[in-house]
Amino acid sequence: MFVDSHCHLDFPEFAPELDQVVDRARDAGVGTILTIGTRLDRFDGVRAIAERFDQIWCSVGVHPHEAASEKLDEPAELIERAQHPRVAGIGEAGLDYFYEHSPKADQIRNFRAHIAASRHTGLPLIVHARDADEDLCTILEDEYSRGAFPGLIHCFSSTAKLAQTALGLGLFISISGIITFKKADELRSIVANVPLDRLLIETDAPYLAPMPHRGKRNEPAFVKHIAEAVARLKGVELEKLAEQTTDNFFRLFTKVRRPQ
Repeated sequence: MFVDSHCHLDFPEFAPELDQVVDRARDAGVGTILTIGTRLDRFDGVRAIAERFDQIWCSVGVHPHEAASEKLDEPAELIERAQHPRVAGIGEAGLDYFYEHSPKADQIRNFRAHIAASRHTGLPLIVHARDADEDLCTILEDEYSRGAFPGLIHCFSSTAKLAQTALGLGLFISISGIITFKKADELRSIVANVPLDRLLIETDAPYLAPMPHRGKRNEPAFVKHIAEAVARLKGVELEKLAEQTTDNFFRLFTKVRRPQ
């Protein structure tokens, strides 16, 4: 069984054929899917998908792009929504200095609120990281010194320093279709040194479709291609990689029920 630990099934790209997308994922051996919240004003739609399908769970959060329009001075709104039985994670949250669609100060404030919500609820923090590794490392270490919290760096494409900082804090590293791209040699060299028991796989659908689907709309069924690439990189059988990353997911996302 595979797990797609991060996708966005509430996005409009999936609206015309969501049932078929979920069916194709099931046929490809994807037994569990986590669909991710990016705005509080869209959370109801994310939650509704998790309520509709037994194999789908969700998270609640405000993407760093949206930090200026949905400001979180405290974690209360996240904590309240996280009480829903289908909410299994906090995020995605983090820092994105590549686009900087929201001011850095707003991103940092929101990121700390998400960390507080993760610490309070015990639900994993889902971290978005792009061109902000120095601040991310500083904030993660500072917040962890105030109290532990579980979590992962999603769609990892950052530096070895961020990977080492995250692993040192007990966080997981999640690998997307970028691992299959021809120019991703630096990423592959970092992932080669991440222990198998700290790896997850994800599609980040509808974005970042892996080879051989690059350029198309991504979907959870394609997570198998990511698993195949990681298995080759780590020198293990695909079945072993699937088993390990699935076990890792359920070890981190303890609220999610493993399917029979």
